Amino acid sequence: MILAIAKAIHLLGAVIWVGGMFFALLVLRPSLAVLEPPQRLALHGQVFKRFFLIVWHAMPLVLLSGYFMLFGMYGGFADADPFIHVMHLVGLIMAAVFIWIFVGPWKRFRTDPASRPEAANTIRKLILVNLVLGLLTIAIAGLIV
Repeated sequence: MILAIAKAIHLLGAVIWVGGMFFALLVLRPSLAVLEPPQRLALHGQVFKRFFLIVWHAMPLVLLSGYFMLFGMYGGFADADPFIHVMHLVGLIMAAVFIWIFVGPWKRFRTDPASRPEAANTIRKLILVNLVLGLLTIAIAGLIV
């Protein structure tokens, strides 16, 4: 039962994180074209602030529940399917990319108004990288029986 709860937490965290990136890039961002650039940046600031707070909660839950399942279901790394190893690596890369977004361009966005357009563009590109990695990880998870 506890492994099922860990799996549910893992899946929900991944859906929230990857789904949020999907929505932001493919729905929200194109829709912002109706706003003037200063309004767009102001809205981006509000969206990033809320989304990054959510990711700061989802990301550790995804990683911790993944480790819990790794050791609880598979007995550790040695007996885990190679797909598990790939998902683990990609998950760590995604976490690192998110942390880089937060301490790099997001910090610049918040503290230096002159660099907001460039910082927002960098954030968008890095979120796109994480979206692709997240979708890849979900596809890999689908291969595990």
